[in-house]
Amino acid sequence: MSARNERAQRVSPPAANGRGERGQRGRGQRGRRRRADPARDAAYDAVAAVYRDDAYANLVLPTILRDRELRGRDAAFATELVYGTLRMVGTLDLIIARAAGREVDRIDPPARDALRLGAYQLLRTRVPAHAAVSATVDLVHDVAPGAVGFANAVLREIATRDLDDWLAELAPDEQADPVGHLAVTYHHPPWIVRAFAEALGEESADGLTETTRLLIEDNEPPPVHLCARPGRVDAVELADATGGAPGAFSPYTVYLPGGAPGEVSAVRQGRAHVQDEGSQLVAAALADAEVSGSDRRWLDLCAGPGGKAALLGGLAAGRGAEVTAVEVAEHRARLVEQAVRGLPVAVHVADGRQVGAGTELPESSFDRVLVDAPCTGLGSLRRRPESRWRRQPSDLPPLTRLQRELLAAGLRAVRPGGVVAYVTCSPHRVETHVSVTEAARRSGVPVDFVDARPLLPAGMPGLGAGPSVQLWPHRHGTDAMFVALLRRVGQP
Repeated sequence: MSARNERAQRVSPPAANGRGERGQRGRGQRGRRRRADPARDAAYDAVAAVYRDDAYANLVLPTILRDRELRGRDAAFATELVYGTLRMVGTLDLIIARAAGREVDRIDPPARDALRLGAYQLLRTRVPAHAAVSATVDLVHDVAPGAVGFANAVLREIATRDLDDWLAELAPDEQADPVGHLAVTYHHPPWIVRAFAEALGEESADGLTETTRLLIEDNEPPPVHLCARPGRVDAVELADATGGAPGAFSPYTVYLPGGAPGEVSAVRQGRAHVQDEGSQLVAAALADAEVSGSDRRWLDLCAGPGGKAALLGGLAAGRGAEVTAVEVAEHRARLVEQAVRGLPVAVHVADGRQVGAGTELPESSFDRVLVDAPCTGLGSLRRRPESRWRRQPSDLPPLTRLQRELLAAGLRAVRPGGVVAYVTCSPHRVETHVSVTEAARRSGVPVDFVDARPLLPAGMPGLGAGPSVQLWPHRHGTDAMFVALLRRVGQP
């Protein structure tokens, strides 16, 4: 597929010549510097924080925009530059290295990050080439003055070709190295492309492999999904109040049309919260699964930051049930407490693996258990653009060991006749099917797998053969959430 046909959000620059008011100043990496172009300067500081401080763009950028009072077109342009650059950085680095005649790790970091922003503008936005080059050179003058001439030459070389031509030169041959070709063309590390392809198999639609369709969707800025908390606000009412639209599948979802979700009155009042529709669906599947016997004690074993605990709390309140929410990190437990305020949810700071006598999690005592296990997060790369480049295959062994230990603890905590939901925001088979089957086999707890498909809304396409379900951005418009349901065998 031509890169021109890859869908991407195109945001016009804040000024026709790529420059804003001069004379604004602020604190930069090298002391105080001009704020010659507020939008680009904000974008630079956000990208630099990601690479300098291991910051997360979705956390650092809103603070920068708020502190500098950037709104409207400036804020939209800065956001597009940050998220677009971070999504494409692997491909951009290949192009910068070829244009510079040196590897990017040999370029001074401030100049490197400015060049990434400039290359993105040249290759993926409507900013005129002369304006992108000029504004980026101005930025380099502020952050790495000794690299001005170098940056000017590199940017002008990049501007000699469009993205398709650069890809034709730099991407591996599609027949000889299909994974490498997709990785460069659609801006994902090869190991993630392989993981996606393995999870999806070899199905195809509309002339594209599903892997390619997923990679394209991963590069799309996702809409904000709100969760209308049961008993506090109806999704239709919330959609009317926000100008949004009810979700395609979850009865609690509203798609926010734009703006900051924190400014929505229902969010400020605790009647709704931000949560991907897929996360809502897997939590609701646990709540809707049949259990035999009592149904009053629910457990969220890995509760931070609290979105699923809040939804479960709202559902539990309508049934006379109570939720125990466990989170090992104290600061994340505080987030859970904020999220579930006013709901029948008790929050405990504890290691969810510690189930048994003398703990707050006695064995065989819960009717429903959610194990939303820590994972690589490969299913939410649309929302966390830097994660695709930070994660490594070496992250998998410690994570999968933790996942299996947590699921084994959840199986001990649930009573006979009760149900456990194992959930990850990753489609990697080692974190999904392998982890759940190994944990079930080694736990020593007799379980049956429950078909999760009937517990998802009727008419959802592409749910597979069961009993577990894998959701996908390109099929369902959700993060790539995985859910497996296990019922403990025996009489309650």
